[in-house]
Amino acid sequence: MPSLNNVTPQVSVLSQAKDSVSLALTITADLDYFRGHFPDAPILAGVVQLDWAVKYAQQYLGFGSLVKNLEILKFQVVTTPGMTVNLSLERNAKGKCLFSYSSDKGQHASGRIVFCD
Repeated sequence: MPSLNNVTPQVSVLSQAKDSVSLALTITADLDYFRGHFPDAPILAGVVQLDWAVKYAQQYLGFGSLVKNLEILKFQVVTTPGMTVNLSLERNAKGKCLFSYSSDKGQHASGRIVFCD
């Protein structure tokens, strides 16, 4: 299996508060995640979107390193190379991380991440 080196989108912070952050992610066609997924119609895998939500929740909102559970995970619209999507992350009153990916094409994915205490 070839190594993955180019795995990070271009990230811009749109807004940030104590318990929330909104990021613009530019999904370039040269990301390694598009190799072989799928050659004639590349899409960004849901597991990658989930990984980014976890990573940026940890980075911007200070969540812990371990994920305990995923709740209400939905993938509605595929993400393709060249798109810019907004990732909204929010710590709710129960300490869970709500995430949502959206663009001018609609909502791409959403769910809740439960981190270990």
